Amino acid sequence: MYGHTPLFPTVWAPARGSPEGTQDKHVGQGVSLYIPQSAINATVKENILLSVEYSCHGIPTIEWKYTSNWGVQKIVEWKPGTQANISQSHKDRVCTFDNGSIQLFSVGVRDSGYYVITVTEQLGSSQFGTIVLHVSEILYEDLHFVAVFLVLLAAVATVLISLMWVCNKCAYKFQRKRRHKLKESTTEEIELQDIEC
Repeated sequence: MYGHTPLFPTVWAPARGSPEGTQDKHVGQGVSLYIPQSAINATVKENILLSVEYSCHGIPTIEWKYTSNWGVQKIVEWKPGTQANISQSHKDRVCTFDNGSIQLFSVGVRDSGYYVITVTEQLGSSQFGTIVLHVSEILYEDLHFVAVFLVLLAAVATVLISLMWVCNKCAYKFQRKRRHKLKESTTEEIELQDIEC
């Protein structure tokens, strides 16, 4: 018998064909599947564990599919103890575990969606469960952009203030020189008038 006792509060998914609400965990009653966390929120570049646990008779086949607005995509299929058949789109991005869990490496916003696991035992009975993953942008990247923008704005403001100060100094010197020349020419005119008189 494969599987483990769950470490977290679990969601019980009855075996396909069994009455709703039946929580019979006896051997030989098909596949039972536990999903400790049916909704996961993550941020970009995180590594996410889609954790599940199952119990069944024999060695089952485990399959994960990804469903989003763009359609359904198979991620991986394997039997515990054997090499996993990972789809090309998820090569080097997925790690499988014998308890049925998978880990997604460096998730992006495009990875948001529904992840459906199907556990099928050798006799043909199967059970599926769904985990919803929501991946959002990292907030500090936006803050980083704002901080860089503010620093750039402060630098431009500093340059403009410096230019205004230099222009003000030049204008002041120019006005002082002009007043001085005006004063000299006025003095010369007065002296000329005195001489003529």
